[in-house]
Amino acid sequence: MSTIFWVILVLLIVNTVGAIFTVLREVRDISTTWAWLLVLILLPVIGFGIYLFAGRGLSAKKIRLIQGQYSDGIGNFLGLQKRENARNHLLPEADLGATSKEMINLFLNSDQAPVLSHNQVHIYTDGEQKFAALFRDIDAAKAYIYIEYYTIYNDKLGNELQRHLMQKAKEGVEIKVLYDAWGSLGATTKWWKQLTDLGAQVETYFSSRHLFTDFRLNYRDHRKVVVIDDAISYMGGFNVGDQYVSRDPKFGYWRDTHLRIIGDTVQALKIRFIMDWNATVATQRQLPYHVALPEQRTSWAHETPVQVVASGPDSTKQQIKMGYAKMIASATESIWIQSPYLVPDDTVFDALVSAALAGIDVRVMIPDMPDHPFIYRATQYYANALTRAGVKVYHYQNGFLHAKTVIVDGKIASVGSANFDIRSFKLNFEIVAFMYDRKIAQQLQAIYTSDLAHSYLLTDEMIRKQSRWLTFKQQFSRLLSPIL
Repeated sequence: MSTIFWVILVLLIVNTVGAIFTVLREVRDISTTWAWLLVLILLPVIGFGIYLFAGRGLSAKKIRLIQGQYSDGIGNFLGLQKRENARNHLLPEADLGATSKEMINLFLNSDQAPVLSHNQVHIYTDGEQKFAALFRDIDAAKAYIYIEYYTIYNDKLGNELQRHLMQKAKEGVEIKVLYDAWGSLGATTKWWKQLTDLGAQVETYFSSRHLFTDFRLNYRDHRKVVVIDDAISYMGGFNVGDQYVSRDPKFGYWRDTHLRIIGDTVQALKIRFIMDWNATVATQRQLPYHVALPEQRTSWAHETPVQVVASGPDSTKQQIKMGYAKMIASATESIWIQSPYLVPDDTVFDALVSAALAGIDVRVMIPDMPDHPFIYRATQYYANALTRAGVKVYHYQNGFLHAKTVIVDGKIASVGSANFDIRSFKLNFEIVAFMYDRKIAQQLQAIYTSDLAHSYLLTDEMIRKQSRWLTFKQQFSRLLSPIL
C-alpha cells in the first residue's frame, strides 16, 4: 500500500507542477489563470487534454499575420475617417450628444473605426425573412459576393445558399466564402466542390484551417458578414443552417437580430472581410484594399450613423467589451440587453449592478433553454446574481433567443455577433455595429417589448426554490466562466 501511496503522491506532484508550468507559460488575467489551474489539478491527465482543446493561445506568428493585415487595412479606415470628419457635422445633435461623441472617440482611438453617417438600416428578427432578402440580393449581384459566417451547415438552408451562389458563379460574379471549420462541421471541401468548380473561392478562417491538426475550441471566427457589389451588406446574429430558420424541433422558433445595411458602412464591412480573407489565404490570392465612397449620394429622408467595431484575440484592448461598458456607464434612463449567454467579467458585471443601484431601468433577456450546458448554468448563476442586485432578468420562452442587442436610453443601440460573455469579449473574433440613431434604437426597443410578452421575470422567490444540485452546477460552472 505504501508503494501505491508514493506513486500516487509523485503523480499528483508532477501533475501539479506541470499544471502550474503550463498555465503560467502564457500571460492571462488572474481569473483565467486560476480557472485553468483548477481544471488541470482537479482532473489529472484529463485536464491536460481539455487544455489542449480549449486552453492554448494563438501562436505569435498567427497574431503577427492578423495584425499585419490590420495595419494594411487600417489605412483605408483612416481614409474613410478623414473624409467623414467633414460630414459628421451633419449628424443630428439630438443623436450625436455628449455620450455618442465619447463613444465615437473611444472606437476611433481603440479600433480606428470611423462613424459613417450615410446609411439605411433594416432590422430582421426572423430567419425566413432575413434569408429571403439575402437570397434576393445575391440573385441581383453583378460584380462580387463576399460571405463570412461562423456557421454554414450542410443542410437544407446551406444547400439553398450554395445553389444561389452557383448560379451567380455561372454568370461570372466573383464569389468568396469564408467560414469557421469548427462552427461548420459537415461543410467539407467535397461539399463545396460544385461551387468551387465554377470558380468560386471557399476557405476556412485561418485559426481553423486544419481542424484536426489545429484542434482548439477558442479563437473562432464568430463574425457574420455579407457584402455585395459595394452596395449592400448584412451583419448580425444569424448563421446559415436550418435551426436558424426555425426548422430544428430542439430549439423551435429561432429569435435573432440581423441588419441589412446600404450606404457607406458597406465599405467598412468590405474592408473587414478583406482583412480576414487576406489573413487566411496565400499572398497571391489576397484581395487589394480599396474603398470608394461616392461623391454624389442618394438623398434619403432618414439616415443612420453607424460605427462598425471589430475585436479579437489579436488585440488586448477588447474594444467591443469597452463599448458595452461605456454604454452601460453612460446610461441615465435605461439599459436593455438581449444575449443567449450571460457570462460577464467583473468590469461589466459591476457596471450593470451600479446602474441598477442608481435607479436605471436595467433589463437583461436570456433564453429559457440551453444549447451549451456549462454556459447555460453559468448564465443562470449570473442571472441570479444580477436579479439579487436589482437587475430585471427575463427568460425568453418562445423558442431560442440568439439576439445580441444592447439599447441605451432609446438613443444608442448595438447589434452584432458578440454575446454578453467573456468568450465574445476576448476569445472570439467578433463584429458589432454601434448605431447613433433614436429611430433605430426605438425600433429595437419595440422589438424588445414584444419579446417581453413571451418571457417571464426571474424573481428572488424562484431563485430560493432552486434545488441544491442546480445551485451547485451553477456555482461550479461559474468557476469555469473565464474559460467557457
